[in-house]
Amino acid sequence: MQEAIFISPYIDGALDFDWTGTTVEITFPNELRKDITFTVTVGTDVVDRNNKNRMLQSYSFSFATGEKIDRKMISGKIFGKEKEGIYLFAYKLAAASADTILNNKPDYVSQSGANGKYNLSGLASGTYRVFAVNDKYKDLLYQQDQDEIGMPYKDVVLTDIDSVFSNLNFLLLNADTTKPRVINSVVTDNYHLLVTFNKELDYTKLSSSNFSLFDSTENRYSEIKYLYKGRAKPKDVVLVFDERFNDDNQVFLFADSLIDKSGNITQKDFTKLVLSDRPDTTSIRVISTKPTQNGNIDFINTRIKILFDDAFVKNEIFSAITFTDTLNNSVPFEVDFYDDATLLILPLKELKAEKDYRIKINLSRLIDAAGNTTDSVFALNFETISGLDFTGISGVLVSQDTTEIDFKLNPSIVLENSENEYLVYKKNLRKEVFDFSRVEPGKYVLWCYFDEDKSGEYYYGYPFPFEYSEKFFFYQDTLNLRPRWEITDLKFYLK
Repeated sequence: MQEAIFISPYIDGALDFDWTGTTVEITFPNELRKDITFTVTVGTDVVDRNNKNRMLQSYSFSFATGEKIDRKMISGKIFGKEKEGIYLFAYKLAAASADTILNNKPDYVSQSGANGKYNLSGLASGTYRVFAVNDKYKDLLYQQDQDEIGMPYKDVVLTDIDSVFSNLNFLLLNADTTKPRVINSVVTDNYHLLVTFNKELDYTKLSSSNFSLFDSTENRYSEIKYLYKGRAKPKDVVLVFDERFNDDNQVFLFADSLIDKSGNITQKDFTKLVLSDRPDTTSIRVISTKPTQNGNIDFINTRIKILFDDAFVKNEIFSAITFTDTLNNSVPFEVDFYDDATLLILPLKELKAEKDYRIKINLSRLIDAAGNTTDSVFALNFETISGLDFTGISGVLVSQDTTEIDFKLNPSIVLENSENEYLVYKKNLRKEVFDFSRVEPGKYVLWCYFDEDKSGEYYYGYPFPFEYSEKFFFYQDTLNLRPRWEITDLKFYLK
């Protein structure tokens, strides 16, 4: 419980806590410095004994060892999925220490409440750099390999005439620099290998060419034939090989240029394999589709995704597919692969609205590495939507003050579905008005950021070496966008 009580500025030495029911008495290890305002914050990690209920928001009070109490404050909000109980680390800047301050405990500490809001109070005049840290160890130190962190878009300057700096808001970043590694590999049969990594990889940058097998007994390398995710766990991937090995030989899996979602790269890694003589006798099956069977899909920019339970030879896939409408008219298409077991079918012309379509795949043409096949046909029936069930939103950006929005800062506006991370709509703006059409119904958050580096993505900043984040703004309410009903004339205040 005492880990949820913070005293700022930081006090060296161990505090003594004497708990008596609903009160606590704190004894300081040494005499306090003179002419300093101290702020005691009871964070939201405090829970009651009976039901473990957390405090809704942190509570702070200040006292001074001099004649006056400093009453300046910085306030703001944490945005994102995890926003409650996030620590705010505030450092009073000195030019010599600005780049290394995260190596030290903060001068001032607070914690966000259930709604993500926070206050840092009892501040004196000066320049402050504030970070939002999901401090997993609760030791008031940022650990880059485990803690998410939010960087400020600017440092806060509090002068004698300033009392409050508001809306210093944060989005958290995982700035982990740990390189991906292979931590386990299991040969499930004499063709398949399940590989587990220490973290999720960027699977868009992964292929069978990243791996190879090495028989050290015979001093020979062999290629991995296929790679796919299938139903593997987030940190797993399935490899397929068709080379045969002597059971008595020493065989290793080599991995090269593994890239995780933070961009960390492992150039070389390897692990020893235990071979299996278990045969692969299972024929290929379809395990999921998008759209689902008898489901709906947009008739514009249609992409049909079919997930198989194993990889297969691809040279006959095009001839194995028929794509027709209800009158048995052929639909021209092309194919692509997300991985070696995930097929994408892309119509070459726009489909018609409110029409039934059917895709048939002759599975006898699909042969896996072991030569297994099946004499069956898979059929996917789906219907295109009318287009009337979409929703939309339009409105205008309004500056937080009387100045005009600087479009040289390249503002971008984003509409994100609260429940489906893949439903994201984004636009770069050249004027105050914005408009999103053909939006799938649901609950959405609307936010805007200044894409100053023109990367097309929000930049979170970076802790080491320190870089500021880009400034962002969130619309105050969640938007419930209903089918066939557009929200118009929305005013989005950038504050």
